[in-house]
Amino acid sequence: MSDNREFFYRRLHSLLGVIPVGLFLMQHLVVNHFATKGEEAFNNAAHFMESLPFRYVLETFIIFLPLLFHAIYGLYIAFTAKNNAGKYSFFRNQMFFLQRLSGVITLVFLSWHIWETRIQAALGAEVNFQMMESILSNPFMLGFYIVGVVSTVFHFANGLWSFCVSWGITISPRSQQIMTYISMVVFVALSVVGIRAIFAFV
Repeated sequence: MSDNREFFYRRLHSLLGVIPVGLFLMQHLVVNHFATKGEEAFNNAAHFMESLPFRYVLETFIIFLPLLFHAIYGLYIAFTAKNNAGKYSFFRNQMFFLQRLSGVITLVFLSWHIWETRIQAALGAEVNFQMMESILSNPFMLGFYIVGVVSTVFHFANGLWSFCVSWGITISPRSQQIMTYISMVVFVALSVVGIRAIFAFV
């Protein structure tokens, strides 16, 4: 029974990491990328997202609760799972290790980012271009955000490979190899989007 429960939790953890958390990550990066078009473009995009109907319901059930489960169960996996050299290649075991490491870094980064933006907004601050410009004017925070964004994107892109394996989408070694290339392209593309957005605020 416990094996069935853990199988279910792992499948749910994998699913939530892609839908909806991964989709929200891509949407968030796209909105932030509007900063490359200037202050007004970013503020308009941010205000549009803030004015969505049922915003708090969407944030709670589509973002925060799935993210909370994914983070808590992800920590459990990170500190209990071991590499499987007999089943997977050296490269895939390295990716598994980096997935756990990037998950911890991502959790630290997201917790701080939520505190600096979403929590401050709840306390009356306005999330706009000036807020991010002020945060990233600190060289330490600039480095922290670059590492955080790249780590988050890697965790999502590499997690796509695990998702496809867990859900039986990529079964053969050939399909898994193709998915490795796809996940690398996703990592590079989203990293470029995220880093360009960060430097647009500097």
